[in-house]
Amino acid sequence: MDLGLWTRLFRPLSPGPKGERAAARFLRRARYRILAKNVTLAGGEIDLLAQAPDGRTIVIVEVKAAEIDPAAAGDAPRIFPEAHVNHTKRRRLVHLASQVVKRYRLHDRPIRFDVIGVDLPPDGKPVVRHHIGAFESHV
Repeated sequence: MDLGLWTRLFRPLSPGPKGERAAARFLRRARYRILAKNVTLAGGEIDLLAQAPDGRTIVIVEVKAAEIDPAAAGDAPRIFPEAHVNHTKRRRLVHLASQVVKRYRLHDRPIRFDVIGVDLPPDGKPVVRHHIGAFESHV
């Protein structure tokens, strides 16, 4: 068998999909309703589109995940994966949210932007940090 084909077929998932699954599971347990995953629009993708437990608020969720090895960390300061949601990414999410509002006619619904950081240890459960209302914008 071609080793290249083998590695393409059976390579482990990158942190992104694993983190998104952990984030969706976390939100469901917190009584959020997942409306869509990986919503592709002009200019990018929304990782998770959810409805908050209040039954009204639409939540645009950006998920950032990283595989971590606590043994290899040493004394270096830790940068959490969600810290990578910078100004450019926030602006892109606002643009994508405006497309969602228009496409699904959500003009009368509150829109919120949450960020979820997920640590994926080699053994054990993912560690999820949910930043509710991580940033604000009028959509």
